[in-house]
Amino acid sequence: MPQHKKFLSPVPATESSRPKPGAEYFLSTHWSVVLAAGRSDSVSAQAALAWLCTNYWYPLYAYVRRQGHTADDARDLTQEFFARLLAKNYLADVAREKGKFRSFLLAALKHFLANEWDRAKAIKRGGGQIPISFDDTDAETRYRLEPVDTLSADKIFERRWALTLLDQVMGLLRQEYADNGKMELYELLKDRLIGASDAAPYAKLATQLNMSAGTVKVTVHRLRRRYRDLLRQQIAQTVSSPAEIEDEIRNIIKVLNS
Repeated sequence: MPQHKKFLSPVPATESSRPKPGAEYFLSTHWSVVLAAGRSDSVSAQAALAWLCTNYWYPLYAYVRRQGHTADDARDLTQEFFARLLAKNYLADVAREKGKFRSFLLAALKHFLANEWDRAKAIKRGGGQIPISFDDTDAETRYRLEPVDTLSADKIFERRWALTLLDQVMGLLRQEYADNGKMELYELLKDRLIGASDAAPYAKLATQLNMSAGTVKVTVHRLRRRYRDLLRQQIAQTVSSPAEIEDEIRNIIKVLNS
């Protein structure tokens, strides 16, 4: 899995002069749509919530596993949790949270595990329906790579949330370069983006890309800037106001450096 610590911390001082994300980030962002809809049966709110769950299921699976449940039970409990969440059984409690999707999601899962275990064991979970699709084999393979006995369930959730978000950003950035016919450029420069210790020297990259070393540095700078923009856009989809974006970035840095 890519290591993101080195790139994310610290954020360059020049970022303070960049425009902060404003209302345009929140015109169609997903969590803000859910919050605005409240308890209504808004189709857009349901679709937004389903999208968020699809993208952030693994941190919850890892949390349930670290609580001591077997792989099979963790799979079934995670699916049942999503089935009830998407049925809006828990959305009445959204206003009690701080506005961040990850805070609401973990609080709702804890409530589910504490109060619904017996009922969940007594019925066919999800009513025979699969609310979101995820790879059970991949989930357990990923979980077995988690640190053993070093992180609590809550810290596992936070770390997996952060890494899932960053992996999504990397995927979006990669797709942009692929769409523009620049996959070779992306593949050669991505180690510079994430601060890998074995990243190729600029001189070597310049030779491979038939560029000057200075041009390569400028290109890497643009790649990093685009990464930061995409990161903020992704975070905007999980918070309720622009003011929370920088706080989430600081949280990511803290979680990955802990």
